[in-house]
Amino acid sequence: MILKNILPQFMESMEQVFLSLGSNLGDRLANLRMAIASLRRFAQITAISDAYETQPVEFTAQPWFLNAVVGLRIAALRAEAAPERLLSRLLDIECAMGRQRASPDFIPKGPRIIDLDIVLYGSRVIHSPALTIPHPAMHLRRFVLQPLAQIAPAACHPLLHRSALQLLQDLPEQGPLVRHLAAFSSPQE
Repeated sequence: MILKNILPQFMESMEQVFLSLGSNLGDRLANLRMAIASLRRFAQITAISDAYETQPVEFTAQPWFLNAVVGLRIAALRAEAAPERLLSRLLDIECAMGRQRASPDFIPKGPRIIDLDIVLYGSRVIHSPALTIPHPAMHLRRFVLQPLAQIAPAACHPLLHRSALQLLQDLPEQGPLVRHLAAFSSPQE
């Protein structure tokens, strides 16, 4: 009886977060799977999109990426600092997987073993030196919107007041290619 009363309150104190994952070095699919396994250590994964192979954007002289979007439920306890704590954990995962942002050879938007970006964090809008939510370019990137619309078509951009599906449909037909590649296993695995 007590559990029935506590569980709904606990679930209401959880926030839905969407992350974009990308890799274009090494075994790209294995890299995405490793990142997802790392996320499972501290967050409840609610959805995993399929993997999409995508042309590079901005810095185009590099291998194609594999991209996916993951939905997480994160406790809203100590809510003000939660997005920054999540960002810190994502950077730790990137570092543990071999991404070196501070190396002399680092190319912004260049090749990377893993890239983990917070796309949406509930309905929050954050502008800080370290973090911008929603992701400032999400509405322009098919490689984010296509997998996001697959798992959460109604996810709403808190500034543009448009769903992921509407933003995807708004994109011009021409642009970097995004091809469906593979399905991941269920979020609970």
